[in-house]
Amino acid sequence: MKQTKYTMSGGIAFSEEKDLEKLSDYAKKGWILDRFALFGYKLKKAEPQEIQYSIDFQPDADEEYFMYFEEAGWSHVCSVGNQIHIFSASMGIKPIYSDKATTIERYEREKKQMGKAALITFTISVVFLLFNFMSSYGWLPAVIGNISEILLIISIIILVFPGLPYLSYLHKLNKLRKF
Repeated sequence: MKQTKYTMSGGIAFSEEKDLEKLSDYAKKGWILDRFALFGYKLKKAEPQEIQYSIDFQPDADEEYFMYFEEAGWSHVCSVGNQIHIFSASMGIKPIYSDKATTIERYEREKKQMGKAALITFTISVVFLLFNFMSSYGWLPAVIGNISEILLIISIIILVFPGLPYLSYLHKLNKLRKF
């Protein structure tokens, strides 16, 4: 019998709640979150459990950070890049983020981080666009235009990865602040 299973993520910035609920549903069926996987999660076969999951974004988390959650009844399950951390707890344990202010603070941190990456990638894309433009008017050799065109396409594709999450966090923050 297969002891591991893979499930896709809807994207933490876009469907965090749905992902965590899906992981809880899998736990009820005996598939417990083991670790992050490429664009999803790796699950391992275990006894069915009634648990909830929560995610937190904390760059360079230290021992004190993890102890704080442990004392609140949350067990560390896995992390990716020492920035994104998933915790589990029995049903009924108070959520990690239970009020509007801490949720806003959390989304602000993520928006800022994604915004920095998106800005850098956007700036690089603009530079390649300018090189391409200058090459098309003969201000730069054609070979530079050809190379910059390829790099422009690549940089725009890369821009999607921090850009869309940035917009998602911006939307979540605007929604939270209205209510």
